Amino acid sequence: MHCLLTALGSYGDVHPMIGLGVALARRRYRVEVVSNPHFEPLIRGAGLGFLAVSSAEAYDTLTQRRDLWKPLSGMRVVFQYGVIDLLQELYEVVASAYRPGETVIAAHGLDLASRVAAESLGAPVASIVYAPMALWSDRSPPRMPFGFTRPAWLARQQFRLVERMLRSHPVQRALDSLRERVGLGPLRQRYFDWYYGVAPPVCLFPEWFAADPGDWPARTTLTGFPLWDGANAPHLPAEVEAFLAAGDPPLAFTPGSANRVAERFFSAAVGACQRLGRRGVLLTKYPEQLPAQLPDTVRWVGFQPLSQVLPRCDAFVHHGGIGSCAQGLAAGIVQLIQPLGFDQFDNAERLRRLGVGDELKPARFTASRVADKLRRLLDDPQAASRAQEIALSIDSEQALTRACEALIALHASR
Repeated sequence: MHCLLTALGSYGDVHPMIGLGVALARRRYRVEVVSNPHFEPLIRGAGLGFLAVSSAEAYDTLTQRRDLWKPLSGMRVVFQYGVIDLLQELYEVVASAYRPGETVIAAHGLDLASRVAAESLGAPVASIVYAPMALWSDRSPPRMPFGFTRPAWLARQQFRLVERMLRSHPVQRALDSLRERVGLGPLRQRYFDWYYGVAPPVCLFPEWFAADPGDWPARTTLTGFPLWDGANAPHLPAEVEAFLAAGDPPLAFTPGSANRVAERFFSAAVGACQRLGRRGVLLTKYPEQLPAQLPDTVRWVGFQPLSQVLPRCDAFVHHGGIGSCAQGLAAGIVQLIQPLGFDQFDNAERLRRLGVGDELKPARFTASRVADKLRRLLDDPQAASRAQEIALSIDSEQALTRACEALIALHASR
């Protein structure tokens, strides 16, 4: 079996696909990952085949846009750069790599090209779903970056509005243009009926994080958190290890792997550590957004694997990406979320319901408020106990096994 995985987006999108690819390769299947060349060393370093789409320069340009990190403008940017601009090129890469009878495709959420290939080529395709917000439910509406979850009738209307907007959006025109070029007619179905109808969902989160309310798409499979984050080295760098070992467990802060405009986030993080009298570690690939001077008790450590850093910390403050949420849950520590857009608001709400997290919106993300929220979380014995309980229930190997089995079954059904 040939497994073709499309991994668009940032490290939080690419890591789970690499984890899935490694698990499939261990089962002796041939694996290729389609991604931006920015991630080529990481993908090849994991022993997987690599196919390029877009350019490293395009990724760098995208991550420097401040409007990427706002709820409405962020979606427009993602649709343009992550869907429309890639659609034709991605289809050509997928179609060229596809081998009838051999290939099964695991498609990223922004990958409409593989879903078109499901129709034009008869390819078996699964929708890889990272976070619950991607699966709409009238019975249990996810929390959108804007809008309402209650009352239910209003929540339903906002989702219908999103579908209507997509019909008139350039995404729809680009999709229909591709469909015409490959011999398909314009899309007549409701958008999400088509999206999951041609590619059943394989969800990389567990049932206790989000259970099927009864109106998710047919053939939805829940697997669990894969947790792969490239932690191949047996040890952290010596200077990072020395800092972690030199005192009480610190507080960990990251605005996300792709965020290069988080000056206010890091300023508040340092101030919160000072107010609490706590040590802190700042995780980012882009140190230019850090304060010019850091106190001795706060250290920039680059962007180390969260799976190695977080178990050494007492709390995790971040943007609410699903990968970061999962790593925080696996580490058994409380979390404070500053949601910026996309699925992050819904993820933050789910952490709050689990009793292990809280949130501060960007406009309220100041040193004093961060310190107050963290103090409450750290002083709450029930939150600490619940976090440890959840950590014990997470089995990333089982999650990857289930995801592999779902792809194998999909391939066998064709």
